[in-house]
Amino acid sequence: MQPVQSSQVIKAIRRIVRAIDLRSREVSRTTGLTIPQIIVLQGVRDLGEVTTKALSENADLSSATVVTILDKLEEKGLVERYRSVSDRRIVHAKLTAKGRETASGLPGLLHEEFEKKFAGLENDERRQLVDAIEQ
Repeated sequence: MQPVQSSQVIKAIRRIVRAIDLRSREVSRTTGLTIPQIIVLQGVRDLGEVTTKALSENADLSSATVVTILDKLEEKGLVERYRSVSDRRIVHAKLTAKGRETASGLPGLLHEEFEKKFAGLENDERRQLVDAIEQ
């Protein structure tokens, strides 16, 4: 077996980045939302009435980025923000009716072929793949 070359790693990462870019454009065309907007929207859906800090941690994005994304989602009528009654410094976000409807019909963020192959792996194999990518 030949040793793995660093050029092979770069080529593999480049293919991943290209696939993500193509999927991102496709999802954006069909939904009118970017991948980061979808991730934040799904975070609001999954976490309920939530703070920017919690969304930031959930989406692995900076708080400033999440605020900008929430601005866009609010402009589209998908989320609404309000100040906490117990501490006016804290701002919560929640889905609107339109946001719930949109969130329920979102496409997968990864290509269907990848999703199918990934789902076909054993749980340990999926964990190893995620660990290797995170590393």
